[in-house]
Amino acid sequence: MSEQAKQQPATGDGQVVSVRGSVVDVRFPPPLPTRFQALRAGAQDQVVLEVHSLLDRDRVRCIALTPTQQLARGMPVRDTGATLTVPVGKALLGRVLNVFGDSIDNGEPLQDVERWPIHRPPLPLSERITRTEIFETGIKALDLLSPLESGGKAGLFGGAGVGKTVLITELIHNMVGHYQGISLFCGIGERTREAEELYRDMRDAGVLDHTLMLFGQMNEPPGARFRVGHAALSIAEYFRDQERRNVLLLIDNIFRYVQSGTEVSGLMGRIPSRVGYQPTLASELAELEERICNSASAAITSVQAVYVPADDLTDPAAAHIFGHLSASIVLSRKRASQGLYPAVDPLQSQSKMLTPQIVGERHYQVAQQVRSTLAEYEELKDIIAMLGEEELSRQDRETVSKARRLERFLTQPFFTTEQFTGHSGQLVSREQTIEGCERILDGAFADVDEQALYMKGAIDE
Repeated sequence: MSEQAKQQPATGDGQVVSVRGSVVDVRFPPPLPTRFQALRAGAQDQVVLEVHSLLDRDRVRCIALTPTQQLARGMPVRDTGATLTVPVGKALLGRVLNVFGDSIDNGEPLQDVERWPIHRPPLPLSERITRTEIFETGIKALDLLSPLESGGKAGLFGGAGVGKTVLITELIHNMVGHYQGISLFCGIGERTREAEELYRDMRDAGVLDHTLMLFGQMNEPPGARFRVGHAALSIAEYFRDQERRNVLLLIDNIFRYVQSGTEVSGLMGRIPSRVGYQPTLASELAELEERICNSASAAITSVQAVYVPADDLTDPAAAHIFGHLSASIVLSRKRASQGLYPAVDPLQSQSKMLTPQIVGERHYQVAQQVRSTLAEYEELKDIIAMLGEEELSRQDRETVSKARRLERFLTQPFFTTEQFTGHSGQLVSREQTIEGCERILDGAFADVDEQALYMKGAIDE
């Protein structure tokens, strides 16, 4: 635990009344600690508790952010007099931290660093800036069909195993080359293996000195997973407001944040709402998402992976997350099974940036033509399956030919999967993507085997 938190004066000692898993009830003499205040208990203050509700005049109910095995009834509890804090500043770059800001990369402990509370109010509306700048990723399917907003929030929606984490790691790789800001990766409830692999990839790519990682892993208590997103946002806000640097905030996976909130809610004994989610789902999600915004000094651009339970986009968690995003990229299991990677569904993915005023008339028209060609092909698939392609009219056959070539052109070899695919990664500019799609739509590649367009970069290859 951090030295500073240990040395804070106690504002009154309490006593453990009951321990039920991660839920701990504590008795205090008045005045009681307020909501979200951090308490410490156990040997060397190792158990960290956060006050969640006041039960009566002398008891508070807390959620533990660390395992509670060593707690027993009657044990003393110290009120730290403040909410949880995390270290902030340049010293954090290249480090891997947990929810308390302690290093978990076997490096030197962080000494003499400024600390900010993890609970902070969102930026007032009067101080926010809206931008209409495109955030280029170098990934064809994203830049063409759902361009990201600089300083906006984008979501990668998909079930298990369709490539959300791969796409996030590729984004980090592509951003580091030409993105001059800070990359902050926040892992919420993800596998420890993924964290370790990501750290190694960052180190091998030589980009760790611009990157910072914060993890609340799958094996940690729900309280820690529930708060790691808030900790990451405090660090991002420090770089935005104090260092005036743009921050690329990558969250994997925002659904796990909702899930940990469901666990916390269940432990607290609240009555669940639709599909078993917590009744406070909308407000808890808004509390986190509304802090991601732009100020006059710099921007926080966020890309969030969203696990979709049973591939059902009408699930309450997915539906609530949709409402906060400026771009939503839907990954399709069907396309993944056909080997079309990245498995972006061109008909369900959308972006508020895809208007002629922002991306330009040419980009807008090409994107619309690509969508309509792929939509027509989708409708013709049933006829092809029953009667065969020969039964289609000449015009329909041309549409199918263009659609199949577009599908293959929108695949792309990734830098982060080179060792698995044998294809060296490609970065494609938005201009090259638009030009390639234009030429396919004009029929320039009607005589070229469609497989020649598969897993290539720019069209000239």
